[in-house]
Amino acid sequence: MTSSDNSAAAPGADRATAGIVHIGIGAFHRAHQAVYTDVAMQAKGGNWRIIGVSLRSTDIVDALNAQDCAFTVIERHPDGPKALRVTSLSKAIAASRDVAPVLDALADPEIRIVTITVTEKAYGIDRVSGTVQAEHPAVKHDLVNPATPTGLLGILVAGLKRRKQAGIRPFTIVSCDNLPSNGVLLRNGVIDFAKRSDPDLAGWIKDNVSFPSTMVDRITPAATATTLSDARRLTGMDDPAAIETEPFSQWVIEDDFPDGRPAWEEAGAILVHDVEPYELMKLRMLNGSHSLIAYLGQVGDYRYVRDAMANEAFSQLVAQHMENAAATMAPLAGIDFSNYGAELVARFRNPEIAHETRQIAMDGTEKLPQRIFAPACDLPQDSKKIGTFALCFAAWMAVMRQRVNTAPDADAELLNDPRADEIIEALAGYQDAADIYENLAKLPGWMPRQLQDSPFLREAVIERLAMLLSDGADAAIAHEINA
Repeated sequence: MTSSDNSAAAPGADRATAGIVHIGIGAFHRAHQAVYTDVAMQAKGGNWRIIGVSLRSTDIVDALNAQDCAFTVIERHPDGPKALRVTSLSKAIAASRDVAPVLDALADPEIRIVTITVTEKAYGIDRVSGTVQAEHPAVKHDLVNPATPTGLLGILVAGLKRRKQAGIRPFTIVSCDNLPSNGVLLRNGVIDFAKRSDPDLAGWIKDNVSFPSTMVDRITPAATATTLSDARRLTGMDDPAAIETEPFSQWVIEDDFPDGRPAWEEAGAILVHDVEPYELMKLRMLNGSHSLIAYLGQVGDYRYVRDAMANEAFSQLVAQHMENAAATMAPLAGIDFSNYGAELVARFRNPEIAHETRQIAMDGTEKLPQRIFAPACDLPQDSKKIGTFALCFAAWMAVMRQRVNTAPDADAELLNDPRADEIIEALAGYQDAADIYENLAKLPGWMPRQLQDSPFLREAVIERLAMLLSDGADAAIAHEINA
């Protein structure tokens, strides 16, 4: 864990050369891995600056390059904001404009690590089988056009192919996204993608490329006009790439870097042999609670997480859900789940963090399986503890129903979910809780059979969904904490 409390750039970081390519240079990367790398270079040196790649957006690339890729991180402390100037980025590239500079960077022998923060849906990997989703638009394009890839897997495989052809050791690939066993998942997807066009390359990747798993944590809301004005006030500079975040930060990393790495532990990173227990803790207690807050918040018109947590009943429900989630996990040495949950509640209550529930609520079909379904499967199906999981699932359904009702012309964009078209079709004409449940629960390939076959869960979700639709979020929350 690390909390920066100064506004100085890391001395020497801006003079080092690049050793990392990062794919997905959104706000989270700039608040997290970029800061850890900055601190690591300040403490121990090394040529570990970052070449940032944006798969889609060009605006952030232009903003960063216009200011030599230095940017401001505003930490929202309860006693006021503090600014940190970060200089670990060396340049930014927009892959959507031209992928050639990205592939050139990946082929550079000086690049030893590729880190990744993209959306869950950008991976194009089936979570169950570990194989690529052949109909994923980027996967489909890149399998046919391997020299001009547009998606994550295609770009990684093209970069590895160039290194193999040139006799250069491969880079280590590090997923920093909220996916269970993210290193294993990405390894399986990359190998399967390569196998479909170049089995020899797939074998080389399997034998030579390291994919350490990680767990990341730092609440990073979308930047606003206030973010930019605070950056100007605190640093004296205009910074269109400024971001804001909470003081807390955590990074747990499987220490498997054959060609070295920055001294991230100097910034508080935890290097371990097995990330999975930490990953489960975070996915189930933090991310699962975030989803619960987000969907109930959307139903109950709570714009920000802090607004929801200011409601004592809502806050009590969140603490109850964390306790229920903790019951699904084996003990973790050195970690007290009760203390961890209390720390999460305090973070969620931070009045200086404006984290929109709508932002967290996006892509529910990608997030609920690991945040809600997986832990629910680890509880006895007649357990009272399953109630908060059922409420979260019901709240997601209520939000989808609400958004479809809001858009008479069935605007898929309003749902903000990769399976929006399927959801709209499933809900067509249905307003009753039981019908909504039956149609959304049977979306193919996302709800575990164990839960589909559970009459106890079905009844629990329908009961809570009916209350949400008729009486609203606050009534459902009050009912849950008093059940």
